[in-house]
Amino acid sequence: MNRRIKQIQSHADLLFDASVPVAGSANTRLDAIVVPAARPASELQHVISMAATLAVPLVILCSKQAQLRQVVRRVERTFGAEALVIEVPETYRPPCPTPLTSAREFHLASAERSSDLSVKRNIGLLLGRLRGWSKILFVDDDIRGFNPRDVARLAGYLERNPVASMVSRHFPDNSVVCHARRKVGFKQDVFVSGATLGVNLQHPGLSFFADIYNEDWFFFARHAAERTLPKVGEVSQLEYFPFADSQRAAREEFGDLLAEGLYAAFESGRRSFDDNLRIAKHPSHWREYKEVRLETIENTLTALEQVGKWLSQTEYDSMEESLTTARKWSANISPDLCVNFIESWQEDGKRWQQMLGRLPSKLSERDALAELQLQSWRLCGYGRPTESETDFAPAGAVC
Repeated sequence: MNRRIKQIQSHADLLFDASVPVAGSANTRLDAIVVPAARPASELQHVISMAATLAVPLVILCSKQAQLRQVVRRVERTFGAEALVIEVPETYRPPCPTPLTSAREFHLASAERSSDLSVKRNIGLLLGRLRGWSKILFVDDDIRGFNPRDVARLAGYLERNPVASMVSRHFPDNSVVCHARRKVGFKQDVFVSGATLGVNLQHPGLSFFADIYNEDWFFFARHAAERTLPKVGEVSQLEYFPFADSQRAAREEFGDLLAEGLYAAFESGRRSFDDNLRIAKHPSHWREYKEVRLETIENTLTALEQVGKWLSQTEYDSMEESLTTARKWSANISPDLCVNFIESWQEDGKRWQQMLGRLPSKLSERDALAELQLQSWRLCGYGRPTESETDFAPAGAVC
């Protein structure tokens, strides 16, 4: 094999510039802004206010520190705001067969990563289909700095494109390893993500979010491979210290290696998505990319030693421990496991499509949430009585 995979510092070539309005597209209306919320209600005020300004209803999916009653009070106090606020139990899973990509072997490879982000995003997709919506915008609860014109432009692009997204450059939306590379002086770009992701729910190839780090990259992988993924504007993300917990690198490494390795195949030529997928189903591809990944981490560690005198001892030690953890975790990921994940992801996609074809549509909030077996929710808004439904029996299952 003559092809040589490289560590890609930027995947910008997989995007197309959507910096101007779509010609002839007057429909810039979103059906809902969906927020997977885990932070306290106070952190949601920005997106609540933005939705009120745009006159777009919210769907806020609450867990962890996001308490349903506190979120409802925020919505009720914000002029023009309207929201469906849903409590997502810690053990909740949509009433479907367990995805193959949620298998124990992949969970272990992700250092037993625990996140409900994929579950919440899938709830957003399913709820939208059950309600008969066309366009939604996912917004994470740590995103700030929206330009209303960009949101309208994104909605316009969803008339012709299955997905459209934005980029968070400040604070950069990157993995631990990518943050470290930027910190030690390597060039490192930021790609679009699920943190601000518009979705056309009626597109026949609607994908799903796998339970893995970089689940958004897998969600829009086909569109990235085919260069049909619009980038519409930029937002900002709340800052955090990415090296505070070295196990964060362990939890990210399997998903980061898989996503970067898959997108490295996309960058290798103008093949179709299916052609690239065939490459990603060969252990030889992952053996080669794993060497690149380990070399990338090693080079970052070497560069860290060279710039260490400019860092505090705490920052240096934290970065070194995180990178060492990533290197160790990456070394234990086998090419066969990567192939197994890619094949499981594809099979899950087929099952997801079959399930979508059986879903009812244009249901009320009550009936849609009954289908999803979500039993604690509030429909609320500024100046209107709060409608609640907490004790009804589920009307059925979606699968």
